[in-house]
Amino acid sequence: MKVLVIGGTLFIGRNLVAELLKNGHEVSVLHRKPEHDLGKKVINLTGDRNDAESVKRAVAGKQFDVVFDNVYDWERGTTCAQVEGTAKAVGTNLQRYVFISSVAAYGDGLNHHEGDALAADTHPDTYIRNKAMSERMLFRLHQRHGFPVTTLRPPYIYGPGNPFYREAFFWDRLKDARPIIIPGDGRRLMQFVFVKDLVTACLKAMVEPNAVGHAFNIANARPVTQTEAVQAMADACGKRVEFVRIPRERILRCGGHPMGPQLYFGVYYDMPPITQVIAKAQRVLGFRPTDFATGLKESYRWYLRHNERPSPDYGFEDALLAKVGAAVV
Repeated sequence: MKVLVIGGTLFIGRNLVAELLKNGHEVSVLHRKPEHDLGKKVINLTGDRNDAESVKRAVAGKQFDVVFDNVYDWERGTTCAQVEGTAKAVGTNLQRYVFISSVAAYGDGLNHHEGDALAADTHPDTYIRNKAMSERMLFRLHQRHGFPVTTLRPPYIYGPGNPFYREAFFWDRLKDARPIIIPGDGRRLMQFVFVKDLVTACLKAMVEPNAVGHAFNIANARPVTQTEAVQAMADACGKRVEFVRIPRERILRCGGHPMGPQLYFGVYYDMPPITQVIAKAQRVLGFRPTDFATGLKESYRWYLRHNERPSPDYGFEDALLAKVGAAVV
């Protein structure tokens, strides 16, 4: 099949492109740069998905069977209108349009099923609002015009090549024998999915007839607490971990922020919990998530070979530990 991957040069897209090529598909990628490093077999299309006219020019005269839309612009945001512009630009004769949404589209709450209401159009968080509104728009296109959309709602994605400072945040500190700061009591729930499992779900969603017009939660079956997540990362690299629990409010008063630059727990990892049930994906897509420990060990091996980040600056953490007089537990 002729497949377009919007944003195929980073984390999810890079893994997805590789699997599509292995399966013999003709693959194009749409991104803002004039070239890519994905190999000569991958067709390069230059365009800004946040600009409908730019997308139209990039895909003019081309036909695709399947489109994977997995780009969100974290600096500018990607709105419902911009997603709609992309969908309409590439929508002629499509068999499937797979949109990578997020568990965040639910807004808040635990144990969400796909039929649960998504966050309101007025939600104060831009990312949450944009994902929820984009999904509603795509399903309206399906209901009114038969647009063949499928949406996937992953939680925290981990794995080899993660561009966010997440798993590596903890492995850097464990390697340097640093204590790990745990915000509050460490019981906030987190839910993960291995990037290769998400890609497998994408490949299934592009061909499964019963996926059209549906959303799917794609995640590990069991959420873990923040403390359990860090312990699992320590186990993956074979290091002993020392936890220091500091009240979240105190961390924030001292200048800590979940997005950085004064980071204390991995980029965007310390957020109110949103969890989901994956029974529908298991039933319709045959989804079988990789064991968390197994996925982390593969991710750690990648980290050892490819970690090129500069040495972390621990100044904020040292000041925070000194200020609160926290004890290692």
